[in-house]
Amino acid sequence: MAESILVYSDYVCPFCYLGRRALSTYQTEREDSLQIEWHPFDLRAQQRHADGSIDHDAANQKGEQYYQQARENVRRLQDQYDATEMCQELATDVDSRPAQLVSVNIQQADAYSYDSWLAFDTAVLAALWEDDRDIGETAVLIDIASEIDVDIDTDWIETILSDKDRYDALDEQFRAAQNAGITGVPTFVNKTDGNAARGAVPPAQLRRLMDN
Repeated sequence: MAESILVYSDYVCPFCYLGRRALSTYQTEREDSLQIEWHPFDLRAQQRHADGSIDHDAANQKGEQYYQQARENVRRLQDQYDATEMCQELATDVDSRPAQLVSVNIQQADAYSYDSWLAFDTAVLAALWEDDRDIGETAVLIDIASEIDVDIDTDWIETILSDKDRYDALDEQFRAAQNAGITGVPTFVNKTDGNAARGAVPPAQLRRLMDN
């Protein structure tokens, strides 16, 4: 069985996109394969109403200085990782909860392999950060699933996205991440010793995390 690294992330986090780019570089440098054990995280948790919808006014309370600093940090890492394909720096109006719900269920379903999940996961990141598509929309998620080179049942995806119990289970995973001490994403964790690195850290830091 391949070694794995725990990754906590949220699709709407630009640093998660950039962190995965660094992780992909590290994976290609390793002699042995390294799989991702992905855990969802909700960056919008403090903005959500009881019904799961987002209070966008709450985000505005952070102020323009906060977002300007975030944009500058994203641009710096874009240059560092040569991420010229990124079409935007922030995605404050996008809700990733539906995309995370589909991704979790693909990951857990016996009918789909790790490679199926990885293909969908990678395509969701690309759809948002390279193509500026709204991954909170059912039609977009179905299109993504139909466009990748794996057989994912799009009718099944529609069923999942209308299942309140599955959303409740996803919210439990969000709470589990918080209870595990995850306060920001991306967070990379060595499963063997519990050591972690937070942020879009470079491949060399991921190597130290996993090799120690």
